[in-house]
Amino acid sequence: MNLSTIYGTRPEWAHKGNFGNVLVVCGSKLYSGAATLAATAALRAGADMVTVAAPIRAAEVAAQAMPDLMTYPLKGDYVARRHLADIFDLVHVRHINSVVIGCGLGRHNSTVNTVKKLITKLTIPMVLDADALYAISTNPDVLHGKHVILTPHAGELAILLGSRKVSVNFEERLVAAKEAAQKYHAIVLLKGHVDIITDGVNTITNNTGTPFMTKGGFGDTLSGIVAALLARGVGLFEAAHVAAYINGKAGEFAAANKGEGLVASDIFEFIPRVIHAS
Repeated sequence: MNLSTIYGTRPEWAHKGNFGNVLVVCGSKLYSGAATLAATAALRAGADMVTVAAPIRAAEVAAQAMPDLMTYPLKGDYVARRHLADIFDLVHVRHINSVVIGCGLGRHNSTVNTVKKLITKLTIPMVLDADALYAISTNPDVLHGKHVILTPHAGELAILLGSRKVSVNFEERLVAAKEAAQKYHAIVLLKGHVDIITDGVNTITNNTGTPFMTKGGFGDTLSGIVAALLARGVGLFEAAHVAAYINGKAGEFAAANKGEGLVASDIFEFIPRVIHAS
């Protein structure tokens, strides 16, 4: 894949913010590393600034793991309605260009309702993963008129469709992914051995990746890469496709050294290598 049109030579007078500001609304007391994985991947994929808005424990993990991240701790163990004003202020003050919502948020009733309220009010491009997908499955209409990429695995796609289990058969997965894209008026990036990216009509696939990428967290890194691309102005469909390629290829490089021991944070150093080599 040729990424030179996205990652071209930077102007000499480029400055902070020219290549995107990303907000990551992810994490909870239990899933304390999800926000860090998404946010760090966004930085490594070229975003100039990444802010993590997360419950205290998850925000502290992010701050300690990566000092380059800006963190805004939200009081409590999970994202709730009382945090909405702070999150909207961050979007305005930080001049946020894209947002990741969902990784590790959990499914507390207050969190689910807060996610839907966030989506309703935000007008910037959004990447919705994990528990955000569960939230919108209860009210698909919240996505009408929004610029959204959904990044489900097969189990989450089944939740989005409110029905059947999604099989490993490619044709069946393609039909299901298109159905979800049409139902939610969004780009769907269905993760798997072969990734499927579709807007309900047009479809493209991605074949990078490795069976060693079964550990938790690789969906979080993918979401961060997607958000970085959106923040620099890449279109929804292209951003989903390119991010799937980068995430999978970085996983391949890391797996060559780690094998069975591969974890999601291992790909951070390889994301720039993929970008430089492509």
